Amino acid sequence: MTDMSTQSAIEGLQPQLLWRYFYEISQIPRCSKKEERITDYLEAQFRRLKLRYSRDKQGNLVARVPASRGRKEAPTVALQAHSDMVCEKNRGTQHDFDRDPIRLVRHDEWIGAEGTTLGADNGIGVAAALAIASDPTAVHGPLEILITVDEETGLNGAKNLSTNVLKARYLLNLDTEEDGVFCIGCAGGVDTNGTFRIKTEPTDTQGRVALALHISGLKGGHSGMDIHLGRANAIKLLARTLYELAPLKPHIASLQGGSKRNAIAREAEAVIVVSADQVSQVYARLVQCQEMFLSEFKATDPELRISAETAPMPERVYTKRFADRVLQLLLTLPHGSVRMSTDIEGLVETSTNLATVAQENGRLTIGTSQRSSVEPAKRHLAASVAAGMKLAGAKVSQSDGYPGWQPNLNSHLLAVGRRAAEQLLGHPPRVEAIHAGLECGLIGAKYPGMEMLSLGPTITGAHSPDERVHIPAVARFYELLKRILDDLSRPA
Repeated sequence: MTDMSTQSAIEGLQPQLLWRYFYEISQIPRCSKKEERITDYLEAQFRRLKLRYSRDKQGNLVARVPASRGRKEAPTVALQAHSDMVCEKNRGTQHDFDRDPIRLVRHDEWIGAEGTTLGADNGIGVAAALAIASDPTAVHGPLEILITVDEETGLNGAKNLSTNVLKARYLLNLDTEEDGVFCIGCAGGVDTNGTFRIKTEPTDTQGRVALALHISGLKGGHSGMDIHLGRANAIKLLARTLYELAPLKPHIASLQGGSKRNAIAREAEAVIVVSADQVSQVYARLVQCQEMFLSEFKATDPELRISAETAPMPERVYTKRFADRVLQLLLTLPHGSVRMSTDIEGLVETSTNLATVAQENGRLTIGTSQRSSVEPAKRHLAASVAAGMKLAGAKVSQSDGYPGWQPNLNSHLLAVGRRAAEQLLGHPPRVEAIHAGLECGLIGAKYPGMEMLSLGPTITGAHSPDERVHIPAVARFYELLKRILDDLSRPA
């Protein structure tokens, strides 16, 4: 077994150009909405390669790569990826995402990170685009490299992309996460958030103890790609735990859970105040809850843990009426797959994610997201979630949302990609649509008629500290990308 860390993790890996770029990218902090340094790095690379490029107000970059010799008349192809990453770390991991580089680790055939997300989503795609622009063995027609920003928090870079910056007839999105798979469609999505003004009262401290409850050890994952796997949601488990503790009449002082709108909540916590003579009963019930939850989720979340520790006594706690309303809402809000597609086998059509609970400045906000490849179903589910929040007394806000990407099984780009994959892999690629948002939906809406295809290497555990990328799959992905570009640029 090989176990390497940091730069040594990529030593000897092929294609060397791609891995070198990926390492350099991983050393640059680039959480969503904080892409200034990675954008500066990309501009520096474009200048080094003597490429013409532009940067819009949002921070999106478009660089133009001249055609290979003899391929100037070929149609222009856009290579598209996003520069930001989901920034998640394990409890206890010391890492500052605003300052620290990602520490790469190699285990056998996989590259991962030490206790944090890796950023292969979508750093591998960005690295591949840079490698193509640098690789003297890559044969292609005119290229446009489109690197968008702020994808992970709502596809905002693509959402604000100009309608006249691209000339490409074809677009290859480099953000799919399974080797040998072509994605030709995706779901649309919308966020629905409910905010409460917290109602509190002074804490009765006489003979009482404050406890911090923690739900941890869950796998979490991407709220689109992994929503059908039945993994536990830490916020739902926290609500259920508090419900089981209700006979002991705890007073809730705070609630926190989840961290990203597009991630299944892995951790959640609450501070409660209970009578000192009931502490042992609280711990006993927590043990019972953990056993109960493990009986449900032992296959998906075997490391699930419920723990408690004494905490500083809060000055104020939720009023009983307010606590009951919030708890009932958390118990009521749906989470998970709602409907499977009747057109594409195995595809989740509609889902909802109970993503976050955040308490700050006297307000409690519950964040959710809804996805569907059927627009009316997306709107209906979002309206249903909003209705529940309103009934509980929350002020509801919803994002503008983003459109889905309608599959085109008859596109020329798909036909070329299929032939290239069969030649390289020895078998046809799997062609599918996914239950996640891809920037193709927004880009396609801005550039009607553009044919699009999404591909990439195998990445598992995206949006969680378990994220890792399969080394052999990266090599196959890059060779397939080169072959598709070569075939697209050949004279008819």
